[in-house]
Formats: sequence, structure tokens, C-alpha cells
Amino acid sequence: MKIFWPVFAAILAAVAVIVLIATKKITFWRIVDLIIGSVFIYAGVIKALDPIGFANDIDNYKILPWPIDVRLAFYLPWLEILCGLALIAQRLYLGGLSILTALISVFIVATVAAKGRGLDITCGCFGHASKDWSFTDHLAVDLLLLSAVLFLLRVFSNQHHTCSL
Repeated sequence: MKIFWPVFAAILAAVAVIVLIATKKITFWRIVDLIIGSVFIYAGVIKALDPIGFANDIDNYKILPWPIDVRLAFYLPWLEILCGLALIAQRLYLGGLSILTALISVFIVATVAAKGRGLDITCGCFGHASKDWSFTDHLAVDLLLLSAVLFLLRVFSNQHHTCSL
């Protein structure tokens, strides 16, 4: 069962790319959409399958009380999945990008703060696949994701920029 969801996310992204190629509507930013959307669907599904494990990962940051950690552990994975689907389907696109930007930014700040307090944390971003990553690895992945999402926000705002006086 654990292998099903990552494979499903990869198949979903592959089908979307094939459809875009077939309809000749593929662009670089659209490929980035699909990759980022798939990454967040994958990350959300991994966490949704083990919400208590994810609550423990959130609790490791020692920022919030346990009851809030548990609530976030049940809510955030589904938010990530919906935002990833918004990028792939291009529905509620700006909302999905805005939420992902906020989530990644908060996570980066929390990670740096935890490291600054000397906490040895497992982020839980990608389940057990990321548990052995170093602080630098986590930060690099997060900054790459933030850069990609900010790039998509810029492309979106440039394409939908209207000037009205």
C-alpha cells in the first residue's frame, strides 16, 4: 500500500505530461507545475497515511502544544494534496501557489529556528525517505521548492497582469 501512492503520483504527472505534449500545450513553466504539484501530492499522501507519525515530526520542533500538532498532522497533508492538484489541474491555481509559498516559508523558518535551538529533528516531509537527510539536505530541498513556487508565481503574475486605470 505504501508504494501505491508515490507510484500513483508519478503516473498522474506522466499522464498530464503526455496530454500536454499531445495537445502541444507544453511549456517549461507547465512542466515545473507538474513536478511541484506531484511532489506535494506525494508528500501529502505519505503524511496522510501516517498522521500520528507526522504529528510526532511536528512535535519535534517544540513550537506548538501536542493537541495542535495532532490537528495539523491531520489537516496539512490534505492541504498539500489539494494544492498539488490545483497546480496540476490549473484550477484555483493562484490559491494553491500562495498556500504552498506560505507553507514552505513557515517550514523553512521553523527548521532554521529548531536548528538554532540545537534540536535534532526529522522533518517528516517525505516520510521515512527523508528521515536520514542532514539539515543542509532539508534546507536545500526546501529552498529549491520555494524557488520553484516563487518562479511559478512570477510567471502567473506576468501572464495575468492587467493594467487598469
